[in-house]
This record gives sequence, C-alpha cells and structure tokens, in this order.
Amino acid sequence: MPINKVRLRKLHRILAPIAILPLLLTATTGILYQIAVVSGNRTPFTGLLDLHQGIFGPVNLAPVYPLLNGLGLITLAVSGIIMWFQTRPKGQNRG
Repeated sequence: MPINKVRLRKLHRILAPIAILPLLLTATTGILYQIAVVSGNRTPFTGLLDLHQGIFGPVNLAPVYPLLNGLGLITLAVSGIIMWFQTRPKGQNRG
C-alpha cells in the first residue's frame, strides 16, 4: 500500500518544527559540554549536562527526553527519506 504523499508531508511539516528544537539543544549542549570536559573546565558547565539530559529547572524530562528525541529524529529521517524517494524521477538512467 503506497504512503499518501500529502499526509506524509503534513506529518513531516508538523513534526519538524517541534522536533528540531530539542534535537538542536541536545546536540549543542553535548558538544559544548564535551569541549568543557576536554579543556578541563567541566565544573562551571554542569548546567549544560542538565539541559542535555532534559532537566529544565523544576521540569525533569530526563526519563522520557532521550526516547522522545530519538522517536522524533527517526520519524523525521524516515519520512524525509520516503519523500525524497517519492520525488525522484523513476526509470531514468543515471550514468
């Protein structure tokens, strides 16, 4: 059964802005914290590790944050790849 292109694009369009913020936050805080560790300045930057793990002050999403981040990333990647294959011309010789 082929996937409905319109519904797939709508899902991707709705999910992308929601998923991009936590994904960017996780990637940025992970990189910055690793730089702090390598440079020997880990202690002043432990707040980055909290953000990286999904701890936002009194709101502790740590138990579900990695799961939601992973599901969002997988959903966006799979829907993006499917849309990419759907838009490629079929039957053309490449080479």
